[in-house]
Amino acid sequence: MWGTMHWGHAVSRDLVHWTHEKIALFPTKSYDRNGVFSGSAIEKDGKMYLYYTANRYLKEQDENVHLADGECEESQAMILSEDGFHFDNWNGKRQIIPVIHDDEIADSMDTRDPKVWEENGVYYMILGSTYKHEIGRVILYSSKDRENWSYLSQCRMKNYGYMIECPNMFEVDGHRIFTGCPVTPLTCDGTVEYEAVSGYCFADFDAKTGKLKLADNYSLIDYGGDFYAQQSNLDEAGRRVMIGWIRMPEAVPEEKKCGKVRNLSAEDCVGEGNEEDKCTLSAVKENQVWNGMMSLPRVVEIHDGKVYFAVHPNVRKGLSKPVSSQEALRSGQPFCIKTTFQNGDSLNIGGYQISMENGTICTDRTKVFPHTDIKKLHCQIPNIGENISLEIFVEPNLIEIFVNDGEYVLSNAVYHLGTEIQGKAEEILTWIDDEIKEN
Repeated sequence: MWGTMHWGHAVSRDLVHWTHEKIALFPTKSYDRNGVFSGSAIEKDGKMYLYYTANRYLKEQDENVHLADGECEESQAMILSEDGFHFDNWNGKRQIIPVIHDDEIADSMDTRDPKVWEENGVYYMILGSTYKHEIGRVILYSSKDRENWSYLSQCRMKNYGYMIECPNMFEVDGHRIFTGCPVTPLTCDGTVEYEAVSGYCFADFDAKTGKLKLADNYSLIDYGGDFYAQQSNLDEAGRRVMIGWIRMPEAVPEEKKCGKVRNLSAEDCVGEGNEEDKCTLSAVKENQVWNGMMSLPRVVEIHDGKVYFAVHPNVRKGLSKPVSSQEALRSGQPFCIKTTFQNGDSLNIGGYQISMENGTICTDRTKVFPHTDIKKLHCQIPNIGENISLEIFVEPNLIEIFVNDGEYVLSNAVYHLGTEIQGKAEEILTWIDDEIKEN
């Protein structure tokens, strides 16, 4: 969904088992001819109002019209769906915020990722942008009818990089939280390891005046560096649920099978529809590869004034079959390791190293990550104390570590895990066969 030529479409009843639907959005207009970029949706009266960023190149390359020859421009658009499954890309689109050429309001090339929500009968839209490619900023619009939007205000943050992507703002237990992706190179020993991160902070927003104030500095949502472009919505129980995109440096060959494919993190499963629908997606074609996947769903919570990102209870619900350390990695199925750590404890998961040193959790993926990439091989969370609990969710290309039920999270993409688990793994659980099938 994030920064793509089109929008994929997947549905789930529990946020764990996903089924691919047909492509929802694709370029059809002059203003979105080069990309239908990230956005969000709201439901009103049984209808889905979907908002996205439309991308248009000012000049296309002569030999490949899908590549820009220089700069581009971005605007905001919407499309209405009567049922959330069918989208009229030819007649149902509308450009709601044209390209803005006033730098004091927005940047014409880098203003994107609309997140829309309703509050006290008024609809608000927050956009990520930059001020002169020097300071990250977010821009707010408001609407009374979801279709006609007026500029409201903006917030420029010197400590949030030179650009902010994928902004979002919501309330949890009376606390207003801002999440976004500051584009700011992170370096280690003079080497740039990441160009952008996912962060959060507490926010002060006056809905009457439209003024927004963010904390001077942000905290990381995930300390692994691969988690990015997060989105959040409410589930059926009213919990604020966040899912992010896991960045990967290299593609992975896809399994050559048809039918329903379960994957804890990636939305790479297809439905058992008619023959025309079967085996049509790249996820099940032979000799296909995929790159990038989605994280486990995380519930945003507040404990003692601190933000936690706990794994969604539906994930734990399906993990009920004990498995031995000898069987876990050999099975190829996702599993969870539950354990407790003190200083000096360690765990080796097929070459992926987790250890606790000086009150902090450290990871080392040197043996299970391509060295051709500049991303972090060693990660760690802040100092957390002497005794901690860990939930470690493992699948072939992703390991997500939840510390103290979400006090900190560290997720790493991995490649070619081995078959041995060594160290302090107190309990290992996998999915029972019935849970693999979607209800």
